[in-house]
Amino acid sequence: MDCFCCFHQVVGGRSSCSSGKGRSYLFPVKYGFSLVKGKANHPMEDYHVAKIVEYEGQELGLFAIYDGHLGDSVPAYLQKHLFSNILKEEDFLPDPANSIIKAYETTDQAILSHSSDLGRGGSTAVTAILINNQNLWVANVGDSRAVLSRKGVAIQMTIDHEPNTERGFIENKGGFVSNMPGNGKPRSS
Repeated sequence: MDCFCCFHQVVGGRSSCSSGKGRSYLFPVKYGFSLVKGKANHPMEDYHVAKIVEYEGQELGLFAIYDGHLGDSVPAYLQKHLFSNILKEEDFLPDPANSIIKAYETTDQAILSHSSDLGRGGSTAVTAILINNQNLWVANVGDSRAVLSRKGVAIQMTIDHEPNTERGFIENKGGFVSNMPGNGKPRSS
């Protein structure tokens, strides 16, 4: 089995630990993570998920990075709700791809409808679901990446969504694009 690494970016969050690891008890799957705050002059805005769970007789590895922009309320919301929304889709096991797409859209609509509570911030998201050590489903929004390591060679599993090229789509969904101080890169929320 290839090694899966969904932690391309240095991430952190409101976690009780700065690093951790885990493993499957059914399959030869191990994972690890390390949480490091960047140099920015604001509190940590990033969250993660890294766990293995049992779901309807199947073992699922759930891995994610939520990279907050302009606050941590949206990535905290994603950490709490995105995987549960995916697993609530009635066709998740027979049709993971469609279920993941629907859950991303449902979660996005919930965030937009709660924008007065969550604030103007936003988040990127990259999720990976490993089903019974056999099937890997990866999805992303924004510029967080999933990378697969095959015999020591990194293979990019996702394509970054760039705010400048997707400005119209972002704004039509109720978001905005701005150049934030710091790295000068366009940011979207």
